[in-house]
Amino acid sequence: MAQDPEFDFTMAVIVSPGDVYTALTQGIPERVAEATDGRVRVTVSDSLVASNQVASAVRDGRIPMSAALHTYISAEEPRMGIFNLPGLINGIEDYVDVREAFWRQDVADIWLERWNAVMLADGAWCPTALFSTEPIQSIEDFAEQRIRIHNPQSAELMSALGAQPVAMPTGEVTPALERGVIDGVFTSMCVGAAMELPRVAPYVQDWGVSPITGWVILVNADVWADLPEDIQGQLEQAMADLEEEAFGTYQTYIDTAEAKFAELGSEMWTAPAELQAELSSEQYSQPAYDAWYARATELGIDGEAYVDQVRAALAD
Repeated sequence: MAQDPEFDFTMAVIVSPGDVYTALTQGIPERVAEATDGRVRVTVSDSLVASNQVASAVRDGRIPMSAALHTYISAEEPRMGIFNLPGLINGIEDYVDVREAFWRQDVADIWLERWNAVMLADGAWCPTALFSTEPIQSIEDFAEQRIRIHNPQSAELMSALGAQPVAMPTGEVTPALERGVIDGVFTSMCVGAAMELPRVAPYVQDWGVSPITGWVILVNADVWADLPEDIQGQLEQAMADLEEEAFGTYQTYIDTAEAKFAELGSEMWTAPAELQAELSSEQYSQPAYDAWYARATELGIDGEAYVDQVRAALAD
């Protein structure tokens, strides 16, 4: 008979079907049980707390663990949303370069200092796509479109393009598209494929807007401190393995999503480089940067220097 675990943790996650985030977070209970010889049990729940509270719930001690999105707290802490700034980080390769240069350690420190959370692992969602009921394949096509966004920088960009940004939980997207409440949605291409969004929004476009969204596995710092050192080491190794798999299998999930689009009769259209450059030009992107810099200043952060640090990492 299996022994009872010494430590029993619940981990809150966000509903994100089809993405590498869900595939790996759902496997954490098995990884942890194996790594600790059953001394630690983790139960994953996607209904315990609201999606935008999975980070604060760990900080406040309401739950011991969560798999949070940096994007969801980028309004509170702008450094968590550097990948939402137009034209700055343009894909997974850029994300990895900046992450390895300095950003991973920066956000680990921020999680600990501001959210009382230890970062055990991180990864990235599949690239962001725009699913729409009508084609949006020119700058002019954005005008008057009601588009669901998931971060403040993209909201500023959409407003500058003449679109109407709408904040909305993922679970409300499909009925909102069906009823005409919104005309399009930015979300992970893998999530969109798993939700079969092309059935209600058959036009799938890659505009390079907030192309990468980071996620993180967190544990409350006080809970972590109470764990024996040997268990801490076992969990760190298990999460390092998870992290390696997250980046190593990233393309597999993209390929699966694209195959699903084809099955549903859609194909992802990628905006040509010149159109993506126009979209992220100062004319449209400056409001997003100005708002980001203003929020950084409120927190005592030199936002322009931070962006320069990102650009320097990409130039190396």
